Amino acid sequence: MTAVTPTETPADPRRRLVASPVGWLIWGTVGLFLLALLGVVASVLVNSFGERWFDSWLPESWTTQWYRQAWTGFGLFDVIVTTLEVALAVVVLSVVVGVPTAYVLARRSFPGKRLVFLLFLLPIMMPPITYGIPLATVLYKIGLAGNLSGVILANLVPCVPFVVLTMTPFIEQIDPAIENAARMSGAGTFSVFTRILAPLLLPGILASAVLVLVRTVGMFELTFLTAGPTSTTLVVALFNSMNAAGIRAQQSVDAMAVIYMLVMLVLLVTALRFVNPTQLVSQVKEEPPE
Repeated sequence: MTAVTPTETPADPRRRLVASPVGWLIWGTVGLFLLALLGVVASVLVNSFGERWFDSWLPESWTTQWYRQAWTGFGLFDVIVTTLEVALAVVVLSVVVGVPTAYVLARRSFPGKRLVFLLFLLPIMMPPITYGIPLATVLYKIGLAGNLSGVILANLVPCVPFVVLTMTPFIEQIDPAIENAARMSGAGTFSVFTRILAPLLLPGILASAVLVLVRTVGMFELTFLTAGPTSTTLVVALFNSMNAAGIRAQQSVDAMAVIYMLVMLVLLVTALRFVNPTQLVSQVKEEPPE
């Protein structure tokens, strides 16, 4: 009798990656990057509570006065309220304009469609400063810059195309036969969009809204170029606090940075309670069995 040798199963590709020198190099690089990032964040956090910190790993004493100085010195309550007003307005307007535009691009064929896609892609691919300066110049000439409406309009330039390019794949993966069946039953275009498409597109709308929210809160260039004394957002206020580092203590600037990080964290955690980031990935439609 001949002995039957068991067939060898191929090793898991992930295990091979970890066991290989290239895998160790990749994981080591990622670990060093995360460690350096954690060190920077920890340094800012510790310094924001330190009263004196010289030639030691930790400050000699601790205090919360820097947060009080940053809060009162820069009027952070009004700044945070302005930031939320700008972010929510940009999210709502981007969704209201971007979703119907994405529907037209996904369902209609017309001359110059690729050119339209390219025009929507340019504000996302190009650095904001390249079109931010001429945009701010135009807004100042027509009297819209320097106030809340100018900041909102400037942030809509990259956010509306972002919603359009995000929502187009979601709309394309919905079978047009569903809409045709609804129209044959007497539903109008508005009813089809609100009662049939909107529930199906809700995961994509929420995902794009979360990304627009984070992008708007963190957008510096366009906001800085169009903001005024009463329309300064948190990221611009943080930049102003860095410029005032020669007048104010560095600990106060670090306290401002910690407040900015906390606001971003709260917004992200709140938004992610309503939407899963994996919903942004388009689902692959299964082929019906033959």
